[in-house]
Order: sequence, then structure tokens, then C-alpha cells
Amino acid sequence: MSPDTLNSLFSLLIGFALAGALANGYQAMAERPAGFGLLQEGAAPKTFAAVPFLVFAAPFIIMRNTLRGARIERRRFEFVMMATVISGFWSLMSGTFFMMTLRAAGVLA
Repeated sequence: MSPDTLNSLFSLLIGFALAGALANGYQAMAERPAGFGLLQEGAAPKTFAAVPFLVFAAPFIIMRNTLRGARIERRRFEFVMMATVISGFWSLMSGTFFMMTLRAAGVLA
């Protein structure tokens, strides 16, 4: 496996892990699952604080909602696959940003 492929795979996995940790941490603190409904509370400081949280937690939320919809609502395979690809790409990008931030901070070599 080439170093670029391994780096992309690691970024993808870090992105999903970060998304899961953020969403589960929110659920433990707020005692309700995180969702995109956090943005529908009007123009309040709490809504603006939810934007960066949702940027990094979105892959987990998308996959959770997709898998739940596939099981309960019997969604078609094409929609589940499309949501999985979108969630994976989003996770890759957020994982890449997180890895670049760690490198810039000197945590990673």
C-alpha cells in the first residue's frame, strides 16, 4: 500500500472516530442524540456554536440516520449507498483537516 493511500485511509478513520466521539460526548452531556436540528433554534449564540460541532460530527450523524432509516423505513440501497459515500468523503475531509492541525501544532511529525 502506498504512503498516500495509507495516509488517506488513516484520515478517513480518524474522521469517523472524531465524529463518533463528538456525537457520543454530546449525547452523554445533553442526554439526547446530536442532530442537524441544533441549527433550527434561531439566531442565538448556541446555534452559532453548533456549526463547528456539526462540521466534525456530521459523518456520524449521517450514518446513524441512514442506517436507522434503512432498517425502519426500508430505504432503497441506492440512497443508503449515496449517503455512505457522502459521509465517507466528509469524514475524509474532516480527518485530513484534523491531521493537518495536529501536524501544524507539532503533535505529529
